Amino acid sequence: MTVDRLTLKEMCAKFNVTTRTLRYYEYIELLFPEKEGRTRFYGPTEFARMELILRGKRWGFSLEEIRQWLEMYDKEDNSAQLETLLEMAERQLVALESQYEQLGETLVDLKEMRNRTLDRIKNIK
Repeated sequence: MTVDRLTLKEMCAKFNVTTRTLRYYEYIELLFPEKEGRTRFYGPTEFARMELILRGKRWGFSLEEIRQWLEMYDKEDNSAQLETLLEMAERQLVALESQYEQLGETLVDLKEMRNRTLDRIKNIK
């Protein structure tokens, strides 16, 4: 059985986020839940948008970039938008590869410091 709509709390549980996060995403127009009185309901479109939001965050995109990315999917002719998405991806790949290289150097330095410290501790005893 598939669920067509989730409440705010159910949506939070499904995506492991806080209610504050979902409300903020609604405030900045990343999500558009249905409202019945004070109750929010999230449907399949919001599930898909949330998956894209979380994927974009994991890739290091800003929320504004994610918002622009989501707008691309709402348009029929999206060739220009796809070009923009490609540029965003290329830019982010360069940034992440640089961070990855820096992290590798940091790991080497930290391991060397740890080994020197272990050697000093052994010499003290």
